[in-house]
Amino acid sequence: MFATYLIGLREGLEAGLIVGILVAYLSKLERRDLLARTWAGVAVAVAVALGVGAALTWGPYALTFEAHEILAGVLSIAAVAMVTWMVFWMATHGAGLSKELRGQVDAAMDRSWFAFVLIGALSVGREGIETALFVWANVAGGSDPVLGTIGALLGITTAVAISWGIARGLVRINLSRFFTWTGAFLVLVAAGVLAYAVGELQEAGVIPGGPPAYDLVGLVPSGSWYGALLTGIFNFSPEPTWAQVIAWSLYVAVVLPLYLRVMRRRPTPKKVGATDAAGSESSSASRPSASARAVPAS
Repeated sequence: MFATYLIGLREGLEAGLIVGILVAYLSKLERRDLLARTWAGVAVAVAVALGVGAALTWGPYALTFEAHEILAGVLSIAAVAMVTWMVFWMATHGAGLSKELRGQVDAAMDRSWFAFVLIGALSVGREGIETALFVWANVAGGSDPVLGTIGALLGITTAVAISWGIARGLVRINLSRFFTWTGAFLVLVAAGVLAYAVGELQEAGVIPGGPPAYDLVGLVPSGSWYGALLTGIFNFSPEPTWAQVIAWSLYVAVVLPLYLRVMRRRPTPKKVGATDAAGSESSSASRPSASARAVPAS
């Protein structure tokens, strides 16, 4: 539940900040007549994400056991790839997120009204599909899918509340530090999902199986609270195969140091005002309204 809560919180907060930037910029330009089109795009993105989640949840029931295991393994690997791309994208593009979105808005004003629907749909839809796929992969490897789903919904709800509070100037949070630490944590969660995917493909016969690499059942009993916690958050298995151990170790050994290296090389923003969506700062003189206090205006 905690792992899916964090996924919902992070992805939801990213989406909320994107919407906040779009709404604040249109308000600054006094083009509130375009807000309805942007919200229509957001609604389309939410509907698509829910549709993807529903298809992943109920679609595989008609499949054979082997086909179900293969589908679970392949989709879990896809989820790991998407989340890995997401944390690196946010690490390298977060500082210019506001400028990039404003450029899209400026370009859309010279096109049809449908361009604003696309901006809202594509900006939020990416986060929604990533959330649906990764939450499904994480829940599929856990012991209680209901709690996992509830955790994701609570995370998204919390993200909506935080985004609203930032837009109203009621909440101040170091978003740069938040995304840095949650990104590192999600790398470990993704490593567990990757190990789960390997296990599913082994059960389907796609990857050769084999005896367990080690046995930690005595130290971490399956019925213990800490065993359930480790399984729910990191897809921990007390008896992993060698293929699972190698996949987990290689992923963490390559991705985590590379991610931390990218974060260290990211330029430090100058502190001259309120914190924006990427942790950078904007001058108080450039804030057009309360709804734009959490986004850069320069």
